[in-house]
Amino acid sequence: MIKIAYSPIYQHPLPEGHRFPMLKYELIPEQLLYEGSFEPSHFFEPIPVAESWILRTHTAAYWNALKSLSLDPKMVRKIGFPLTEALVLRETIITQGTIDCALFALQHGVAFNVAGGTHHAYADKGEGFCLLNDVAVASNFLLDKGLAKQILVIDLDVHQGNGTAVIFQQEPRVFTFSMHGEENYPLHKEQSDVDIALPTYTADETYLQILTETLPKLLKQVQPDFLFFVSGVDILATDKLGKLAVSKEGCYQRDSFVFEQAYRANIPIVASMGGGYSPRIADIVEAHCNTFRVAKKIYE
Repeated sequence: MIKIAYSPIYQHPLPEGHRFPMLKYELIPEQLLYEGSFEPSHFFEPIPVAESWILRTHTAAYWNALKSLSLDPKMVRKIGFPLTEALVLRETIITQGTIDCALFALQHGVAFNVAGGTHHAYADKGEGFCLLNDVAVASNFLLDKGLAKQILVIDLDVHQGNGTAVIFQQEPRVFTFSMHGEENYPLHKEQSDVDIALPTYTADETYLQILTETLPKLLKQVQPDFLFFVSGVDILATDKLGKLAVSKEGCYQRDSFVFEQAYRANIPIVASMGGGYSPRIADIVEAHCNTFRVAKKIYE
């Protein structure tokens, strides 16, 4: 059975002007349940992650400043959300959700976190709406527990996975692949193991050609026994921050290809949702829901 991490705190209330990015976390599970694609039994609610796993990836100084709400105001501005106790709790629950999803994926082949993909969080700082790096924490959990020997992070959010890249630059057991817009945030790109920077207005044909040529080669080269997939839908042409020109159908084909590759190779995969900033919330939710739908078609 496909398992999906979701908690009501994913919809963390924010001051006016910050709420729009959070709406999708409520609407995605509602839509999947309403249409009958998934049942309540598919969903589970994570608890906060243990502090020891946070400190395995993030520095003590950064974590202590986060939980005491004493971060430097400049860093709070880079994060983009007002720093509150509830926001920090939300991040710990999202992070545990991705760990739990990894354990479910080992059993069932695939699992989802309705949130997550917080790839702009570094070991010692946060930015771009990201406080803790859920994929990095979950990767270190799998390695330390002996549940994975070689991990491949497939980051297809429109923004480079800069925090994840730096966290694992000296860790050969985690291979980072980021395919993103070249003229997009972050202005300064870090060095992943493989970076593909796409020109502005890249559309379906070119996007899918590059992906279908690249991912099978990486699977053969890296020989991973676990995959994390950051499945941002900010690659859509409708996205106000994305600068690419991929259609909903193209995004669906992207997800289908990634899951088919994982399924055929029998490699467990966890998908975290990443970003999505189209002006119409319906466009965001539909594209994200497609990620779940295509996986169910392949795995169930």
